[in-house]
Amino acid sequence: MDTRRRTFLKVLGGAAGAGIASQPLFRAFADPPVASDEFFVLIHASGGWDVTLSLDPRNERRGIIEPGSTDTIDTAPIRLWRDAPLDADSSTFEILRPAGSSLRFGPAIGALAEMPDRLTVINGLAMNTVSHPDGTFFAATGRHLAGGKPVAASIDTMLANEFGRESLLPTVSVGYPSTYVGDDLDARVSPLRVSSVDTLSKMLNRGNVNTTAADRLAVTAMLTEEARDLAARSWYRDEIEGFGLQLQALPRMLSPDVQSIFNATSLAAAQPTFFTTPAKRFQARAGVNCAFAVEAMKRNLVRCVSFSSASHDTHSNNYRSQPLIQQELFDTIAALVRALDAAPHPTRTGRRLADHTHIMVVSDFCRTPQINLTLGRDHYPNGSALVISPKFVGNTSFGRADDDQMLPANAGTFADGARAVAPPDLLATFVSAFGVNPRKYLRDGDVIRSLLRA
Repeated sequence: MDTRRRTFLKVLGGAAGAGIASQPLFRAFADPPVASDEFFVLIHASGGWDVTLSLDPRNERRGIIEPGSTDTIDTAPIRLWRDAPLDADSSTFEILRPAGSSLRFGPAIGALAEMPDRLTVINGLAMNTVSHPDGTFFAATGRHLAGGKPVAASIDTMLANEFGRESLLPTVSVGYPSTYVGDDLDARVSPLRVSSVDTLSKMLNRGNVNTTAADRLAVTAMLTEEARDLAARSWYRDEIEGFGLQLQALPRMLSPDVQSIFNATSLAAAQPTFFTTPAKRFQARAGVNCAFAVEAMKRNLVRCVSFSSASHDTHSNNYRSQPLIQQELFDTIAALVRALDAAPHPTRTGRRLADHTHIMVVSDFCRTPQINLTLGRDHYPNGSALVISPKFVGNTSFGRADDDQMLPANAGTFADGARAVAPPDLLATFVSAFGVNPRKYLRDGDVIRSLLRA
């Protein structure tokens, strides 16, 4: 490298570094580095799903509950639908009871019905809202919106801050309600928010018109060295070391092996089970996201993958497709579990990814127990969630909605008294499963010890 060029950069970098070091604005890299063998997949079933067809099944008229029936649902593509009598000219469904399990499901549960021992179901979640934005961020952060804005970090950011600071990609967020809010968050864990996995491929594409790959590597090496030298002279050296870490990661990000996981065609070749024929009507993108998660985790590139599914917001006769939307999502999640079972862990010899990958699925809220005048269901302040994790007790259901109105019912005694379970309780329980003090991130919520393995 030209020594005059290097000297100029040192002088320029020194001036910039002095400006940064003189301001105690950045606290991002003060924490010690964290390494982890755990991975996370967070899924937002967007739009508010009808849990009476899957996680909290209802197949009889009771109170204000009108069960799903052949009058309102296209049952032909629902594999597990078995007619049960409702009235003279329509049928509802039989509730599924997997062998050896106490869990009960509706027919939209799809392939997850085959693995009840892996499932932890939370019903009767007190969502306390029927607003899509409010319910979405309440489920992801444990706090309602204030002035229309999120006021806390989302669960993927929490987990990345604890376990992903050294990962090449701490969090990849594909349409998930990810937030980076809080005073004690590392700057490296700000979610990489994209509309699709393919977007990352476009971001990483480099042309050779003005520079070659060798030129770019040389510049990156020079800047990495400058960052190292500047950090050695800085009072707040962790910030500058963070710049150096980003530069060190760049060659790996641009390698063909890494770029292939951001390409849907390459993912289909690597994980064909997520790409069914014929293609899914509603959840094809969920398959791409799950394939990306498996391939990225196999390479130890990412700590947390979060994404939103196709919308479940069925207010009118599009409700006829509600169970198919859910079935495709649950089938995709079942395929994800099987892919994790088959994939070796990147850092633990003899272990599988399934032994150290933790999945949580939430939604904005659920849908009304009544059918409206346009043959759909509207927003309702109840909810359900699903956890698939070796840290959680499987074959378990917690919480309940009442029998007549599908409203959240008391789930037990919490620190603030007897009440229904709520999203902050679920999030507090999830982070505590990994030894994290929930109060570091969550204002509210009790840890539900009965859901966690000893």
